[in-house]
Amino acid sequence: MTSLSAYGKLLDAPSTQTLELPAATLPAARKGQPRRDRKAPRPRRPEEPVRSVNWPVVGWLVLIHTGALAAPWFFSWEAVVLTLALHWLTGGIGICLGFHRLLTHSSFQTYRPVKWLLSLIGGLAGEGSVIDWVSNHRKHHAFSDQEGDPHSPRDGAWWSHIFWLAYMVQNKAHEEHVRRWSPDLLKDPVIRWISSMFLPSQFVACGVLGLAGYAWGGPAMAASFVVWGMFVRLVFVLHSTWFVNSASHMWGYKNYETTDDSRNNWWVALITYGEGWHNNHHAYPRMAPHGHKWWEVDLTFLTIRLLECCGLAWDVVDYKRRGEKEG
Repeated sequence: MTSLSAYGKLLDAPSTQTLELPAATLPAARKGQPRRDRKAPRPRRPEEPVRSVNWPVVGWLVLIHTGALAAPWFFSWEAVVLTLALHWLTGGIGICLGFHRLLTHSSFQTYRPVKWLLSLIGGLAGEGSVIDWVSNHRKHHAFSDQEGDPHSPRDGAWWSHIFWLAYMVQNKAHEEHVRRWSPDLLKDPVIRWISSMFLPSQFVACGVLGLAGYAWGGPAMAASFVVWGMFVRLVFVLHSTWFVNSASHMWGYKNYETTDDSRNNWWVALITYGEGWHNNHHAYPRMAPHGHKWWEVDLTFLTIRLLECCGLAWDVVDYKRRGEKEG
């Protein structure tokens, strides 16, 4: 977890590396390394920073998974409906639309207050601060399934799904990491504040759910809302996103020949509101629609179109519809 003051220091500190943001959003299909050469093992470079166990993250993941085990004893249909609604709000709107398509890839533009709201909602998905999330994902695209990818299945399916989160680099390496990959977000003081409030916001959300449940049906409903709306929902949201990192780089079909192992996976797309059309996305990362065939339903893109109709989104990147070309 990174404090607000730490993010402020990152903004002022000089960086020894340069960032060309388009490198993380260029069509992967146009990168030229022969596919047969890309299957070689990826040994760690001697100069690569040594990682250590990130105990706060491990504790966080153990806590929410343990809390979810109590679900059968606190079941209520009201809590199930709440969980599904919050899965869509925090996972679909916060992560898929906000963290991913807006903040990572600039697939559309919106007003700054809308950007801040999406950043706050995305943080409630429990996947880390917005600055860390965007930094990791931009790096993933720059090195997808190559040396330097934070979570490639080539390093192991479980590594790409969850274990990569359990390790961290030294503080200076982390500072350099976010300066390199998210300089645009570091310039926004509100985004920096939202990032620093990741952990406190979880406790606030838990308290709000408890109060709402108590008002709805007393102490039993309060416990039900917390267990299901917080712990069960977080587990479902986290694993839904993690399946994009793991399953969508192992199983499925390809519409495009890319330089990585990305696949279009229908069941991952179903639980992630369109993110599972991952080969399409890696071929054209900035493109707002991830479904490129008529049967590839993308609920997140439909939401972007709705925002556009309401005047809350513009400059929507859709090369196929507008006859534009990327790169």
